[in-house]
Amino acid sequence: MTNLLWLQGGACSGNTMSFLNAEEPSVCDLVTDFGINVLWHPSLGMELGDNLQKMLRTLVSGKLSLDVFVFEGTVIRAPDGTGEWNRFAGRPMKDWVQELAQVANYTVAIGDCASWGGIPATAPNPTESVGLQFLKRDHGGFLGKNYRSKADLPVINVPGCPAHPDWITQIIVAIATGRGAELSLDDLQRPKTFFSSFTQTGCTRNMHFAYKVSATEFGQRKGCLFYDLGCRGPMTHSPCNRILWNRQSSKTRAGMPCLGCTEPEFPFFDLAPGTVFKTQTLMGIPNALPAGIDRKGYIKLMATAKATAPRWAEDDIFVV
Repeated sequence: MTNLLWLQGGACSGNTMSFLNAEEPSVCDLVTDFGINVLWHPSLGMELGDNLQKMLRTLVSGKLSLDVFVFEGTVIRAPDGTGEWNRFAGRPMKDWVQELAQVANYTVAIGDCASWGGIPATAPNPTESVGLQFLKRDHGGFLGKNYRSKADLPVINVPGCPAHPDWITQIIVAIATGRGAELSLDDLQRPKTFFSSFTQTGCTRNMHFAYKVSATEFGQRKGCLFYDLGCRGPMTHSPCNRILWNRQSSKTRAGMPCLGCTEPEFPFFDLAPGTVFKTQTLMGIPNALPAGIDRKGYIKLMATAKATAPRWAEDDIFVV
């Protein structure tokens, strides 16, 4: 039996909703097939009031094992008591987070807010929100850069706004089946099994990307969304086009640009008007380039691609 506790700080509940929609495995599978004992979850937990506080104190004391501590949302530090609304079981949430993380075998940050602060940590950040072990790309966060769980791992970051449900449940299964210590993490503490490839991997618009054929409107079935509509798929680490959402589609497959929500800088440009769905360029060249290519090399590649683009690259491949 694996004891799992899921708490929520400053959050919109998007990751909770994603988790409840998991399919491979489902939340029910976690309980019935993998022996996950959900001690408490914002939408599943039964204990309230004094009973909840008693259970949490039992975990902190070590009398009850905390195998997996899952946290969703930012840790709100808020100066001068302005974050007192973010209380849980009789005290500020940040106090519970600090104590529970010290006794957890594994600590898992679910979603952007828990991983690196997300939207709440966007300037001017009046609530002083941070992720568990990062603030954007700065290592440290609430628990500090030297934090290690009892299994001797740092916080396992599963980012996304929200995170894909199967990323969440499959990491939990890895821990429950004794493979948690074997998880290979990247330099931002994301599981490499999900975050080694880019959102562009598996994108159905890759041929348009290669020949620099651009989509100019949302929902268009032809054209790459990178050149005009601000798609960050070539620079964003995620398997969104390998592990499809609802087993059906992804943003780019539906004609919606990737917003880069698994990267620490999300939301990019602090959501300033005119920046989100528009590719920022300098002399016609995107400011943000695909990983692994410099500006000079990209200019050469662009000229060659446009000159050799076949006629069919402009056709709607979905015409019936």
